[in-house]
Amino acid sequence: MQLSDIYATGISPDQWFMYASQLAMLGWLILIFLPRKIKLLSVIPQYVIPFALSLLYAGSALTTYFTSEGGYDSLMGLRTLFESDQFLLAGWVHYLAFDLFIGAWIARNADRLSISRLLQAPILIMTFMFGPVGLVLFLAMRMVLSPSTKVSENQKEVTHA
Repeated sequence: MQLSDIYATGISPDQWFMYASQLAMLGWLILIFLPRKIKLLSVIPQYVIPFALSLLYAGSALTTYFTSEGGYDSLMGLRTLFESDQFLLAGWVHYLAFDLFIGAWIARNADRLSISRLLQAPILIMTFMFGPVGLVLFLAMRMVLSPSTKVSENQKEVTHA
């Protein structure tokens, strides 16, 4: 299967880029501005949109990687790999999916720790724009605001040491 088969619907990589970016933006807007107590609004940016973006990534990356020049073994190899519009699209969609998923994780944990949405918003925006920088800011804020708080990923409650 070639990537051209995926785009047989007449949707170009540029159009997929636009659709994926708009879908991710919708997720970020829901995450930052809408109430998270409504289950559906919580699930959309946390699971639904990252899942859809991950499917697009899988289709783009897996069908392009094995037929593209370049690779992950050197910076030059990576540059060569990303010369393909299709693989560049896959890389972008990878960022969109993972950053939104991490943003939803940050929001969920911040809510459990009762961190104000006003404090969350700039961190979520940093996560949207600069991924790991937002994660570092959240982890640092969590340590400063509640150094004795431990959140279990498998529990819904916050336990204090």
